[in-house]
Amino acid sequence: MVTLIYLVVGALLVLMALSGSVLKRLPLSTSLVYLAVGAGLGKMGDAWLAPLAHVHLLERLTEVAVIISLFCSGLKLRLPLSDRGWRLPLRLALGAMTVTVGLLTLVGVFGLGLSLGAALLLGAVLAPTDPVLASDVQVENPTDTDRLRFGLTGEAGLNDGSAFPFVMLGLGLLGHHELGAGGWRWFAVDLLWAVTGGLLIGWLLGSGVGRLVLYLRRTHQEAVGLDDLLALGLIALSYGVAIWAHAYGFLAVFAAGLALRYREARASRGQPPPEDVASVAKSNKPHEVATHPEAAPAYMAQAVLGFTEQLERMGEVTLMVLVGVMLATVGFAAEGFVVAGLLFLLIRPLSVALLLAGTSTSPSQRALIGWFGIRGIGSLYYLFYALNHELGPTLGEPLARLVLTVVATSAVLHGISVTPLMHWYSRHRRPGPERQPQPETRTRSP
Repeated sequence: MVTLIYLVVGALLVLMALSGSVLKRLPLSTSLVYLAVGAGLGKMGDAWLAPLAHVHLLERLTEVAVIISLFCSGLKLRLPLSDRGWRLPLRLALGAMTVTVGLLTLVGVFGLGLSLGAALLLGAVLAPTDPVLASDVQVENPTDTDRLRFGLTGEAGLNDGSAFPFVMLGLGLLGHHELGAGGWRWFAVDLLWAVTGGLLIGWLLGSGVGRLVLYLRRTHQEAVGLDDLLALGLIALSYGVAIWAHAYGFLAVFAAGLALRYREARASRGQPPPEDVASVAKSNKPHEVATHPEAAPAYMAQAVLGFTEQLERMGEVTLMVLVGVMLATVGFAAEGFVVAGLLFLLIRPLSVALLLAGTSTSPSQRALIGWFGIRGIGSLYYLFYALNHELGPTLGEPLARLVLTVVATSAVLHGISVTPLMHWYSRHRRPGPERQPQPETRTRSP
């Protein structure tokens, strides 16, 4: 079986590398292809990857994939935090996600017969949109300020961490996490401190590391090269410090990527990265560009982004193949299709409509944001995180089948619709960028 996996995965990677440009023109996403391959492997493997049997390994794999993708999402967003363009992702990541958790909890209690704790946990697991599988609808480059793409990218970066308080509350109601008398510990630690602490830790580390690297490169022509280690080090450092401080590592990693991009934008005085610098960064060529006073910020950011994007693609391959294998092992849940239909056709569009009412988004943007609430690796991480808290097979097995069914349904529905819908949007959107961030007026660079 192991030999077969090597053969199939190797052939798949070569095939995807050769046909990547063709797939971009077809109503077919890469995640859908990986899912189908995994399902085929699962049918041959005779139940060799049951989720409850390998839950610790699966939690670690999904955790790594999510934190890499969150860091990458932060690096893609270049608008200053003071820009009102940030209102859209904040509305989606905080407001729309909270509404989604509440409505899914009602579905769990009254539709599935779950206890309040189990229903709330289900809502928290399925509420966050996914940063790994949503690359086709995210910003195309750091200067892309289109409301649809910027909103979806920022939402995916923020709500994978902001869903954590609801997960902890659900586990607490089930008796698997300490909430404190009257819920004080949940409110003070799991909500207030863990959210703000995660964002603060990630921002300070990302900004500090970025500032130090630029200083060494531009002043001393040192710390050049090995930007892949810089990316991995900053991801691990921000995540590790946040976990050590009992804050949310997902938010810390996203904030670290955001801070690193902010440092680049500030050092560049708000001007877009030169195209030649971006190409040099991707090819990892001469050190002269990396240490040039004007080009160094763009080189650093683009080199780190290029490396993390490659890691993100590898994570997508690994996890979606595993999802297919697990589905072939445990099977679909009929109620999962019902929950998926309610989530994608009613709950997500309704929550988006409520939170974006009165905003400057166009009707087509609101409709597409409502549809592209992609569920994926983030939901899987929360599932395995919850299963590791001794939910037991009575709740754990049905929950695993239901969540896997919803994720697979999302991969299929959004996978076949993303290309035609985004092509339609590109043709009908207003010409030119929607927002131009104002350059900062500074006489010195940090």
